[in-house]
Amino acid sequence: MSIAVRSTATTEDARVGQADLKLEVVTIPVSDLDRAKDFYQRLGWRLDADFRKGEERAIQFTPPGSECSIHFAKIDTTVAPGIARPLYLIVADIQEARDELVRRGADVGDVFHFAAGPGPFGGQVNGPAPDHGSYGSYASFSDPDGNVWLLQEITTRFPGRIDSHTTAFASARDLATALRRAAAAHGEHEKRTGQRDADWPDWYAAYLVAEQSGDELPA
Repeated sequence: MSIAVRSTATTEDARVGQADLKLEVVTIPVSDLDRAKDFYQRLGWRLDADFRKGEERAIQFTPPGSECSIHFAKIDTTVAPGIARPLYLIVADIQEARDELVRRGADVGDVFHFAAGPGPFGGQVNGPAPDHGSYGSYASFSDPDGNVWLLQEITTRFPGRIDSHTTAFASARDLATALRRAAAAHGEHEKRTGQRDADWPDWYAAYLVAEQSGDELPA
C-alpha cells in the first residue's frame, strides 16, 4: 500500500537531466535457505519468489512497507555466514516495531540510543532517544545466520532526503502514526495560541509534508 500526496512547493526538480537509480534488491548469503525462509516468513515478510534452476536456488523477500527486496542465496565455501551487519530497517515507531517482531518470534534487543562518549556515535544508552528524536532510537536482532538487522526510528527526515514535491506513506499504519505526531504538535500549537484552530486540516497537512521533506515544522 502506498499513500502519497503532492506538495505545492515550487522548488526546482533536482532530478532533471539525471537517470533514476533505484535500489530495489540486495543479496544476502545464508547457509540454509529453508531455515532462512521459515524465519523471514514468521516475521511477516512477503515471499516474492523461490527461484530454482537445477541445483541452484534462491529466495526473495520484501519487508513490510519496503521498496527494496532481499535476495537470499546459498553462501559459497569462501564466505562466512553472518557477513551482513548491520542492515537498517527504518520504522516510524521503534517500540511498536520491536513489540511486533518479538511477538513473531524474533529475539530483539532493548531499544537504545547513543549519548556523548567514546566511539563514533558516543556511548550506548538504554531507552529511546530523548523526545524520540528522529534518527536517534535503535533496536537490533539477528537471523539464524547471524546477519544483523538494526531498527532505526525516523520521523522527521533530513532536508533533501525525500523529494520535496512528494509526501508518501508506505502503509495506513505509518500514516496513522504520522497523524498522531501531528495531533500532538497541533495540541501544543493551540496551547500557545490560546484558541481553537479551525483550520487544523491545513496545519496537519503542512506538518506531514514538512516532516518528511525535512523543512521547518509549523509552529
